[in-house]
Amino acid sequence: MSTATISPSQIGRGGRPDGEGSVQVQMETGAKIGNAKVFAIYGKGGIGKSTTSSNLSVAFSKLGKRVLQIGCDPKHDSTFTLTKRMVPTVIDVLETVNFHPEELRVEDFVFEGTNGVMCVEAGGPPAGTGCGGYVVGQTVKLLKEHHLLEETDVVIFDVLGDVVCGGFAAPLQHADRALIVTANDFDSIFAANRIVQAIGAKAKNYNVRLGGIIANRSDATDQIDKFNDRIGMRSLARIPALDVIRKSRLKKATLFEMDDSPEVRAVQAEYLQLAQRLWDGVDPLYCEPLKDRDIFDLLGFD
Repeated sequence: MSTATISPSQIGRGGRPDGEGSVQVQMETGAKIGNAKVFAIYGKGGIGKSTTSSNLSVAFSKLGKRVLQIGCDPKHDSTFTLTKRMVPTVIDVLETVNFHPEELRVEDFVFEGTNGVMCVEAGGPPAGTGCGGYVVGQTVKLLKEHHLLEETDVVIFDVLGDVVCGGFAAPLQHADRALIVTANDFDSIFAANRIVQAIGAKAKNYNVRLGGIIANRSDATDQIDKFNDRIGMRSLARIPALDVIRKSRLKKATLFEMDDSPEVRAVQAEYLQLAQRLWDGVDPLYCEPLKDRDIFDLLGFD
């Protein structure tokens, strides 16, 4: 993996490169995505990031936007409700050509999904080896080389779990806004707080800024509201705990393809409103994450 030379402007507070971490993955020179609006979606593992990302992608497409969703999880299931299958990953197809990207065709790694959403699964190295940041970097590089980003309005990175190491934080280097998916419970809010910290570190040297929280599987939001009030966060949308959402995953479908019902229409409208709000632009947030002990003290019933 090639890394860019670290310039004085890339040194964060305290003299550390790229935030406060020890070893960070630097974005390659010329790897900027371009004019598309770019969103990176993070959250605790299993909280529903892929469901959120896929439905948000379709919502953007319903607004007439040209959308590209990039799954950044070795599990490579981010886009299966869009494509109705587990598509080959960028790492899979690179391996077939002995990692000579010039031999690849667009159709080898980009697949059309629901309502024209274009889908890419970056994949990842085998467990315990390699770096997720390298995979993300190679994916963006391939997309640029094939001019696939020039006519794209929205790019959504759906990122692995709550891992915020230098590798899987790499999508933050490309994003305009980072969004955090959380439920109204301790574990997912605890993860959200750590992600706020990671976004703040990346924001010192890149354009990414915190956009807000998407409350998922949440009929109540009292714990999220406590957290938001404490650190200066905002919620952008709330997706309730509906069984139709679980069923949509089992049917390999987005919510925009499910049988019509009042609850389906309501959640579709929530995603459409979220997409419009993000397209119109949300002001950046500058939140101060809590210490781990403070999260324990804050959340829960009195």
